[in-house]
Amino acid sequence: MDRKQIINDPQTGNKGEAFEAYDDIPANPNLQRTIGDVIAARYGRRELLKGILGVSATTALFGATALSAPRPSAAAVSPEQGRYNFAELQWGNDETHHVADGYDADILLRWGDPITADAPEFDVMNQSAEAQLKQFGYNNDYVGFVPLNEEGSRGLLCVNHEYTNEEVMFPGLGRQDRADFAGMTRELVDTEMAAHGGSVVEIARGDDGKWQVVRDGNMNRRISPLHTEMTIDGPAAGHPRMQTSADPTGTRVIGTLNNCAGGMTPWGTWLMAEENFHGYFWTDKLDEDGKPDLSEQAEAEQMKRYGAPGRWYAWGKYHDRFNIDKEPNELNRFGWVVEVDPRNPDATPVKHTALGRFRHEGAETTVSSSGHLVVYMGDDARFDYQYKYVSDGVVSEDPAANARLLSEGTLYVARFDEDGSLTWLPLVHGEGPLTAENGFASQADVLIDTRLAADALGATPMDRPEDAQPRGDGTAYVMLTNNTRRGADQVDAANPRAESSFGHIIEIKEAGGDHAATHGHWSILVKCGDPALAEVGAEWNPETSENGWFGSPDNCAFDAEGRLWVSTDQGSGWGKTGKSDGLYGVETEGELRGHSKLFFRCPVGGELCGPYFTPDNETLFLAVQHPGTDGTKALKGFERASTFEDPATRWPDFDPKMPPRPSVVVVTRQGGGKIAV
Repeated sequence: MDRKQIINDPQTGNKGEAFEAYDDIPANPNLQRTIGDVIAARYGRRELLKGILGVSATTALFGATALSAPRPSAAAVSPEQGRYNFAELQWGNDETHHVADGYDADILLRWGDPITADAPEFDVMNQSAEAQLKQFGYNNDYVGFVPLNEEGSRGLLCVNHEYTNEEVMFPGLGRQDRADFAGMTRELVDTEMAAHGGSVVEIARGDDGKWQVVRDGNMNRRISPLHTEMTIDGPAAGHPRMQTSADPTGTRVIGTLNNCAGGMTPWGTWLMAEENFHGYFWTDKLDEDGKPDLSEQAEAEQMKRYGAPGRWYAWGKYHDRFNIDKEPNELNRFGWVVEVDPRNPDATPVKHTALGRFRHEGAETTVSSSGHLVVYMGDDARFDYQYKYVSDGVVSEDPAANARLLSEGTLYVARFDEDGSLTWLPLVHGEGPLTAENGFASQADVLIDTRLAADALGATPMDRPEDAQPRGDGTAYVMLTNNTRRGADQVDAANPRAESSFGHIIEIKEAGGDHAATHGHWSILVKCGDPALAEVGAEWNPETSENGWFGSPDNCAFDAEGRLWVSTDQGSGWGKTGKSDGLYGVETEGELRGHSKLFFRCPVGGELCGPYFTPDNETLFLAVQHPGTDGTKALKGFERASTFEDPATRWPDFDPKMPPRPSVVVVTRQGGGKIAV
């Protein structure tokens, strides 16, 4: 289907679902050797029927990696002796959230909550950009935590706000993509811009063990695409392709947007990943089919490869910088990783071009055995790539030296081979095909056009690489959420299923246990979906219960015990499993490798983001995004699209005058203590 057909499809319940469905159409023209082809060749030949693959033992020295990532826990031998000590939650899908017995899951922050001393109380019927810039933003995604005292009882919560759902955010508005955004006034556009970006909020744990917002915290603030000035650094800073009429230097930009997952650095700064930036750009020039007419654009090839302009928001109707007809280079100033110092409100956030430009899902960090900073990043699109960045310098106690680590280094893209080997290909100007003759005149061009450079190197097209979480022993886990666009002739060793609705998780073992290595090996930890249905092709540890299997892995985290936790994002497709999105503990070692247990689940229509554990493992932060929105036509008894006036749930307030509100949830153990220990 084309764009108009997708928007007007009666099965598409809201703009967000239409946006995702349209983005499912691959933008990568190089599909000769996808991860599905690699997996089929590898496991179809030898091991496909063996179930859970690649049981591993850790023998590498840890070295400096202990500075930033946990080590694996001791292997377990039976479900009763598993590393996740909690009573598994029953699967389901309803209007509220649920957590395993013995735990509290309290609402900490909701969209619209005041976060500064002078912020007005939330008035959902009278929203404004001015108020929203002092209130918690919409659709909370990544969550990070920076302790402010030795006990860890005070800290800064760093939260990304990915996007907005106009249909359930504003009263009386409805589907704007079906009305060519006729209802989107300048005031509404500015309000939703103010709801994007991020929030820094001080929180404190009381004597009762409960966390509360410190509203008068002097570090509390909002970051948005409406008002936050940022610096551009690295090889692309100042390049002519980064220059605009508002910024002829190409080194300053206003704001960040579509901030999905992210990461925290070893020195305590916050990394905000810019994901679906293409959707925010506009054009008034359309062809007879209603598609953007790029015939007059100098960078038409690059725009097509990035899917821009997406025209999913009307910002370009009122802000010229988001209209490619007027400011085509503004597009090149988004799609980066942004570094924020949460402890210093006066510090200017920095967009680091050395980490490449693509639809960044996350930016999880670790320290290699030789002390170099390593950042794992996925390009969250069907048939796009897995990346990592390795700094030139090493992590130290010198703040000035650390400040250069994200500016000077090498970006790599992954090639997964049929024999289980992994090669990291450097994206360096002048090496291999990355030359002026092939359209890359400088390192700036390589990084601005990261996708095209990775195409030229022959990287492996993946099944929507989302979060990638490194562990301190040279291991990393890559979440591949799904790819229903993969045909039977496009499967490979690392992307093994055609029309995969459920995704899988890949385990990477870097050579010598060193995250900075340029070679390694890979295996599949689990193939997601219902193992009871042979046609699904799921693979789990056989001890996994009907509650424990899941679809569409998205975000992940290690706790202080070295255990892997995985959250899911099924989008509008949750009806294929019947399950809400949730959080699962997944065994990675020993005889229980590939075993999964359900710990928390979302209200209907919500996606689970985060997760983030405090260093003492006694608190878990989770972000529930777009509650009551996705796939609500599949909810028995509701079976229609949600609107502001008629949502599938009014979580978390359950106030008849309030729509559903994206919220951060804080999980603690009743009576205190470590989680799942």
